[in-house]
Amino acid sequence: MRRYMIDAHIFLFLLWETGRFTKEVKEILGAYDNLIYISSEALREIIHLRQCGKIGGPKQMFPEGSIVDFINKDAKVEIMPIKQEHLKTLEELPMLSDHRDPFDRLIIAHAITERIPLISSDSAFPRYEKYGLDLIVNDY
Repeated sequence: MRRYMIDAHIFLFLLWETGRFTKEVKEILGAYDNLIYISSEALREIIHLRQCGKIGGPKQMFPEGSIVDFINKDAKVEIMPIKQEHLKTLEELPMLSDHRDPFDRLIIAHAITERIPLISSDSAFPRYEKYGLDLIVNDY
C-alpha cells in the first residue's frame, strides 16, 4: 500500500476527464490498495474557483452541493488537513519569482512535509523537486 497526494486539477480530472492521465497515473489512481489524499488546501482552491465562477457551481459539479460531503460519501480520496508543520515547511520554501500561487505553494509544502508523492500536471511543480518534493508528473 502506497500513499499519494493529488492536486486540485488531478482531482477535477478524476471526476470528469479520466482520459487526461498518463499510464502511470492511471495505474496509481486505479490501484485498489493505494491511498489517495487531497490536501485541504486543494479543496479550498476548488471552492474558491467555484465561487469565482471559473468552474461549475455546486449542483452541476456535485449532486450533494458540497465538495466535502461528496468526498466523504463517494470519492476514493481522503482529505488531509493542513497542520502547523506544513506551514513551517511553507515558511522555509523559497518564493520563486515566476510561481507565487499561494494554493500551489501550500499544497507543495504539505506533500514535502508528509513525504508523500504529489501527482500534478502543473508545469511549475518540477522546480520544487530540489526542495524535497516527490513529484509524479501527469504530462498528458
